[in-house]
Amino acid sequence: MEALSRFADLCDALNRRIGRAVGWLALLMVLVGAFNAVARYLGRFTGAELASNAYIELQWYLFSALFLLGAADALREDAHVRVDVLYQRFGPRVRAAIDLGGTLLFLLPFCVLVVVTSWTMFEASWAIGEQSPDPGGLARYPVKALIPLGFVLLSLQGLAHAIRQLVLLSSPAQSAAERDPR
Repeated sequence: MEALSRFADLCDALNRRIGRAVGWLALLMVLVGAFNAVARYLGRFTGAELASNAYIELQWYLFSALFLLGAADALREDAHVRVDVLYQRFGPRVRAAIDLGGTLLFLLPFCVLVVVTSWTMFEASWAIGEQSPDPGGLARYPVKALIPLGFVLLSLQGLAHAIRQLVLLSSPAQSAAERDPR
């Protein structure tokens, strides 16, 4: 179990660093959007073409990177959305069993499916040097590479999460005071 816990710690550290780094993409995304809006209006007055499809696509790419590369950190922080209204009423061991089951039955298989299918799409895009069909647009293959990368990171964090739940479930039973969710 010690080696698995160290692996989980490494996954946490990796995704924490990536999450902190990509958090800055939100600011960059806003700045690019603001620049493009200002450039569009200034272009009307000056007659110069200051705005570009590249800026709009760059915003989309930054959002994609923020979302895809930040999802694993959101899982690590337990900042994702929970739909189950009963979950919080259960004790830690029941929640750990639910989390473990959800991770093994839903999260990890879905991540593998997305990695496999998106890798084929990325390879095809890379092979032809896919570009945006819009005038002045950006290359598409770099953003398509973010899909499998993001889901690999999410898979690693899912494994770390599953390991932590297994550790909790394999630990000795807790006292009644620790089990009471109130």
